Amino acid sequence: MAYPLLSDLLRDLTGMQLPLPVPMFGLLVAAALLSAMWVTEFELRRKYAAGGIAPAIRRVKSKAGVVSEVPTPPHEFVTELGMIMAVAGIVGARIFHLLEYPGDFLADPWGMIFTRSGFTIYGGLIFGLVTGAMHARWRRIAIAPLADALAPALMLGYAIGRIGCQVSGDGDWGIAADMALKPAWLPTWLWAQTYDNNVAGVTIALPGVYPTPIYETLMSLMVFAILWRLRRHPYRPGWLFALFMVLCGIERFAIELIRVNASMSFFGIEATQAEIVSVMFFLVGAAGLFLLREPRRDGDRA
Repeated sequence: MAYPLLSDLLRDLTGMQLPLPVPMFGLLVAAALLSAMWVTEFELRRKYAAGGIAPAIRRVKSKAGVVSEVPTPPHEFVTELGMIMAVAGIVGARIFHLLEYPGDFLADPWGMIFTRSGFTIYGGLIFGLVTGAMHARWRRIAIAPLADALAPALMLGYAIGRIGCQVSGDGDWGIAADMALKPAWLPTWLWAQTYDNNVAGVTIALPGVYPTPIYETLMSLMVFAILWRLRRHPYRPGWLFALFMVLCGIERFAIELIRVNASMSFFGIEATQAEIVSVMFFLVGAAGLFLLREPRRDGDRA
């Protein structure tokens, strides 16, 4: 069962009909954003106290119109940075989705743009990171230690966001489940679901599809735990973010094996957009791990 609105969930839990037309997907995306910002602020505060990141710049205009630059702890800019990355991420997620389904977009452009479903996480991640890096440079926040602070935050936010996909039934489910392969000890709902009343308006035949958002939430929480455990790593700044790219690429590539997604031809190879980006993430991350494997220099602290 899927619950597009908060009122749908409360009706199933309590039997009460309450006028609460709050989208569950949006509610959990907001929770994901707030959680990610909290973790980022926590890490930047810790790094700043340890001397691992320099002050940022706040531009202040005097009554005479003179603009001065005031050194400011970088964690004070997390809220504005998070909001900017979130807006850019929403735009990027929609653009990547349209690129993934060009035929559907040409057939019904306005319907594809303004639908409640249809967001591609890699588009949101790439647009959000690029925009965040540009804003960080404007604030003179060091990119590498900021990226390390973002690494665990992004995985936690992703895990919570996938809960929103699962609850609302936004179409990010898997292929038809093969019940013959289901382990006897595993609950059926963890192997196959029909997502009745899903926000995408799709009818799924029995026995159902793999509930891949649940699997992604569990895998993302595992990656978050790894990154959180290694956040005081002894290597050069940026190493943790490189590890995030490797693990993120592996996680998404693995789930694509049982997910429903359109494939495209890439240098003669049939692959989904997410598979292609996952490989790129893995390769760039692996290169980063190699290049940043040296111990920290004097003055580079965790």
